[in-house]
Amino acid sequence: MDVPREGARKKRIIRRTIIGALILAAIPLITFGLSKLKPAAASVEKSTLWFDSVKRGPMVRQVRGIGTLVPEEILWIPAVTEGRVERIAIRPGAKVGPKTVVLVLSNPDLVLSAEDLKWQIRAAEATMADLKVKLETARLDLRASVARVESEYVQAKLKWERDDALLKEGLTPDLTVKLSKATTDELAKRYDIDVKRLEISGQSAQAQIDAQRVQIEKLSAAYALKRQQVDELTIRAGAEGVLQQMPVEVGQRVVAGTILAKVAQPSKLKAEIRIPETQAKDVMLGQAAEVDTHNGVIKGRVARIDPAAVNGNVTVDIILLGALPPGARPDLSVDGVIELERLSDVLFVQRPVSGQPNSVISLFRLSADEKEAERTQVRIGRVSVQTVEILDGLRVGDKVVLSDMTAWDSHDRLRLN
Repeated sequence: MDVPREGARKKRIIRRTIIGALILAAIPLITFGLSKLKPAAASVEKSTLWFDSVKRGPMVRQVRGIGTLVPEEILWIPAVTEGRVERIAIRPGAKVGPKTVVLVLSNPDLVLSAEDLKWQIRAAEATMADLKVKLETARLDLRASVARVESEYVQAKLKWERDDALLKEGLTPDLTVKLSKATTDELAKRYDIDVKRLEISGQSAQAQIDAQRVQIEKLSAAYALKRQQVDELTIRAGAEGVLQQMPVEVGQRVVAGTILAKVAQPSKLKAEIRIPETQAKDVMLGQAAEVDTHNGVIKGRVARIDPAAVNGNVTVDIILLGALPPGARPDLSVDGVIELERLSDVLFVQRPVSGQPNSVISLFRLSADEKEAERTQVRIGRVSVQTVEILDGLRVGDKVVLSDMTAWDSHDRLRLN
């Protein structure tokens, strides 16, 4: 026979109420605790990452650029006169000397003009010879006239002296003496005038000869210029070196000033390096540099800095100080590294994939057991080709990930497998 248990139901309700209250109280606590838990770390294959440890010591600041080898001295050969390319003697790549014929132009009008001037000179020379003969003949006639007047003057003077002596003896009238004296005076004046005419005629003859000589010299100068222009139709290299370019072909007509060829000295090369304009501000003349030709590294120094930036780059000329390695030639692609300064005692690490000078970047720092990496804000200072200066956020010995981590931008922790 069942005996009814009084109060059992009531106890059951109370127990359920207490359990429900405990559950309701535990839910916020559990939620708060879960919110404080760190999200699960993403897994990354450790072998795919690039690491480096923070160090303290000397750091060399450098900038890198790419460029080409170019000749220190380039000789551009222009066309002096208009002409037609008649013959090409050699092609680019050939070694040349100052007298080496590169190509030959033709210009019949120029040749004809030179020949015309040549005949004009001969005609002027013949005219001068004829002028000399005529002037000499005229001078001889004038000298004969002077001699005749001189003879007449002497005779008249002797007659006057005779008549004067006879007058003193009373053997001739006074009028005769006066007439003789008048004739003598007249001839004396004529003689003086003719002597002066003879002197002046010599100066006049010399002036006419000089004028004709100037005409000949003028024609000779014009002929020499034309002759030189004709000679310059045969284009010569003008210097020792290698023929680099020849942008013309046989039959092509060129005008004065057209570039016909380019000659360079392959043994005297320099490097033209393009440096990003953001890094070029610290480049200075005389700084040490190295040029990698991919077949050897050559020491050098900065010799020129272009004052203007082109397409975000500044061109820097580097004079090469060492011997050129095999295969070095103009237009060869090279890499250049310029040493900016040496820092004696700084914190530094190898340069990460991204990061501008004097900026804040985020790097993943490895834990002590190197099983995890946590994102850390790092302030960097001066940068170099391979290293960056650490100003804040890391200490000596910290190991950081330097690889491109943009794929894990949404994670602050990584688990390294």
